[in-house]
Amino acid sequence: MSELRVDSGEIQLVVFKLGTEEYGVPITQVQEINRLITPTKIPQAPNFVEGIINLRGNIIPIIDLKKRFGLALEEYTANTRIIVVNVGKHTVGIIVDAVTEVLRLATASIEPPPPMISSIAVDYLKGVGKVGERLLILLDLDKILTEREKAQLAGAL
Repeated sequence: MSELRVDSGEIQLVVFKLGTEEYGVPITQVQEINRLITPTKIPQAPNFVEGIINLRGNIIPIIDLKKRFGLALEEYTANTRIIVVNVGKHTVGIIVDAVTEVLRLATASIEPPPPMISSIAVDYLKGVGKVGERLLILLDLDKILTEREKAQLAGAL
C-alpha cells in the first residue's frame, strides 16, 4: 500500500464503476479517458482482451475489466469508457461501465484489502478507500496482467 502514499497525505484517484461497485486507480497512472470505440480483434488473445485500437498512432490492447475479474457482463452503454492507463512498461486501455469522478482521498482513509471483495482476487487490490458511507476498491493496475499475459500482448502487437 506504500505506493499510494504521497507527501501530502492524500492521493488523487480516477473513480469508475463496474456494475454497482466503485473502483479507483491513481490518476498518475491514467493517460486519458475516451468514449468506447470498437477494438480490432486479435487472434489467440486471452478472453478478457477485447482487441487493439489505434490511439493517435499507438497500438494499444483493450482489456474488459469485467471479463478479467469474472464479473457479470452487461451490454456496453453510452457511459462506457476506455481508460488508457500505464501498466508497468505497457500502455493498455481498460473498459469500464462509467467514469464517475476524480477525487482526493486521505491516505488515512485507506484500509488494507480484505481477503475477497466482489469475487476479485486480492492480488488486484491495493486497498479499500472510505469516502463517507461509500467504499472504493483501489486497484493495483500493475497486477491486472501477469508477466506472461504482458509478454503475450507485446508479441501480438
